[in-house]
Order: sequence, then structure tokens, then C-alpha cells
Amino acid sequence: MNNEIDYRAMLEAAIEEAKKGLDEGGIPIGAALFDKNGNLLGRGHNRRIQEDDPSVHGETDAFRKAGRQRSYRDKIMVTTLAPCWYCSGLVRQFNIGTVVVGESVNFQGGIDWLKENGVEVIDLNSAECIGLLGKYIAANPEIWNEDIGE
Repeated sequence: MNNEIDYRAMLEAAIEEAKKGLDEGGIPIGAALFDKNGNLLGRGHNRRIQEDDPSVHGETDAFRKAGRQRSYRDKIMVTTLAPCWYCSGLVRQFNIGTVVVGESVNFQGGIDWLKENGVEVIDLNSAECIGLLGKYIAANPEIWNEDIGE
């Protein structure tokens, strides 16, 4: 990957999406898909609560909004939280080459499996991401426990 890319700056798009989700009454998890040069292709957030749709995770929302790409191998999925098995499967299915994770403290997800299968995983251990979701979980344990898997 290009060492010139500022992953923390890219994470800001995902954090903005997470905050949108929280403002809508949902779980604060956001994501964005970028090309290898850091150009934004699509962004989205978890809308499972808002839309009563268990398939609208942050990563899937960003992926869908990016539209069809010729190849995903050189794409970068940036997400505020380690991707769940569902979203990890999306990364593997479409051979997304790099996943940038805001945090994996509140949820480990499938990052070890992604690494084992050749995906470059960069965990930024963002205090803002840890705090944003941690505060939500503390205030909404029943929703988090019911919906864990993001």
C-alpha cells in the first residue's frame, strides 16, 4: 500500500457516518470505501435500528453506496469498528485488499481471520472510536447484546 495515504484522515469520514447513525437513534458505527489513492468512493453507517433491517451494517452501506467497481483488490475499507463476520465475509467475497479499523477494543470481529486470508488490516486504536461506541454500549446494553455481531 501507498505509505503516503493518511489512514487517520480517511477514518474521519467513517467517524462522521458513525455520528450520523447515533443522531438518527442507531448504533454509532460508520464506514467508508476508498480507492488506493485515498479517493472516497462511498460512505455509510449502521442503519439496522433505523430501518429495521439486520443487513445494513456500516461496511455494507458504504460498499453499496460506492457502486460497482471493476476490481476491489486495491480498495480500502475504513470502518470505526472491527468488522463482524458478515462484513468480514463481504471483504473476502469481493477481495478488498485493505481494511482500516478504527478500533477493536469493544468488538474484535473477524480481523484475525481477515489477516490469515491475506487482507492487510490496520488497527488505528482510535480513542474517539473506542469512546463513541463504548459510551453507546454502556447506555444501551440491551440493544448491543441483542445486536452484537456488528
